Formats: sequence, structure tokens, C-alpha cells
Amino acid sequence: MARRLVNITLDNLNDLPRRCRRCVFWELDPVSRQRAEEAGNPELEKESWVSATLLEWGSCGKIVYVDAVPAGFVMYAPPAYVPRSVAFPTSPVSADAVLLMTAHVLPEFAGGGLGRMLIQGVAKDLQRRGIKAIEAFGDAKWEKPACLIPADHLLAVGFKTVRPHPRFPRLRLELKNALSWREDVEVALERLLGSMQPEPAFRPV
Repeated sequence: MARRLVNITLDNLNDLPRRCRRCVFWELDPVSRQRAEEAGNPELEKESWVSATLLEWGSCGKIVYVDAVPAGFVMYAPPAYVPRSVAFPTSPVSADAVLLMTAHVLPEFAGGGLGRMLIQGVAKDLQRRGIKAIEAFGDAKWEKPACLIPADHLLAVGFKTVRPHPRFPRLRLELKNALSWREDVEVALERLLGSMQPEPAFRPV
């Protein structure tokens, strides 16, 4: 099977699962997100966010294709571009880090190394741009698919807690470590991304 990793652009944004394409959980603050959903135009808001971020900062996501079929994606950006990030009790994200917003591999493609391919693609991209680390807000009481990644899964793939919290700890992965993961950590990463259910995983909570 041919595998290809490309940057997310306005041209391929519609290759995200439909619910993810409409989700603006991270891209807007809670009030603006509610207004966008009530107005029925979250797709336009998502497109506007991607466009502005690409123009001002550069690549903010990647899609992996298997035989031309979208199989997974990841999105990331500096916290200044992610309004939702300030709503967490463990914010702010460290000044030298980029925020991991979402990461997902479709279940039918899980176990094939795509998760490792996505995250290492992000790590290489960010290292070239002088970024030292990726941070994420985990969910310590994760029970069902949502916009946050379970904290224990992040810990399992090498993230370290930098600010504890009973519900939303902030975790960090040094990029130099992300590029030298052992095989057992790669397997854990596949388990992390495979646990995120297809489209409902990114429905706002």
C-alpha cells in the first residue's frame, strides 16, 4: 500500500472526516464557537482559521493517505492561534512549545504505523522551525470520544506531565525524544490514535 503524508491546506481540508471538518472546538473560544454553530457555518470558520494560520505561521496540520484514501490526520499550532487553549485551568502552554490540537487515525487503518508517521512528521516539521516541544491538554477522566486526548494515553507515548490537574493536566513531549521512539512506544501511539473513534471523536463536548 502506498502511504503519503502531506500538509493540510485549503485544497485538501475537505478530506477530514465530516464531523472534524465542522468542528471548531479548538479554533474558536467557547462563545464564538457557540455562535458559529448556531449560525450554521462552522465549516467557514474552520476554513478561515486554517487560511489565516497558514498565511501567518505556516503548516498547522498533516493528512496521511493510504492508496489515495485519507486515513488519518493531526493538527497543531502555537497557543496564540488556539483560542480554546486559554480556557483550561492548566494553561498557558509553554512559550517554547506548540499545542497538539487533535490527532486521529481511522480504525480501519490502525496498527499500520500511521500514528507514528503522523507524529514524527509533525516533530520533523517543528524541529526545522526551531520548536523544542509539543504540549497537549489531556483528559484524566476520559470516558468517551471527545475533542481531548486521554491523559494516560499521552503518558504512554512519552509525554510528561508539566502541570498536574485532577481533570485536565498539561503534558509535554520533547521533540528530540519524538524522533527516537522505540518500537514499543510506537505501538502505544497506535493504541492512542486507534482509540479515538472515527468522526464522533472530535465532536465538541
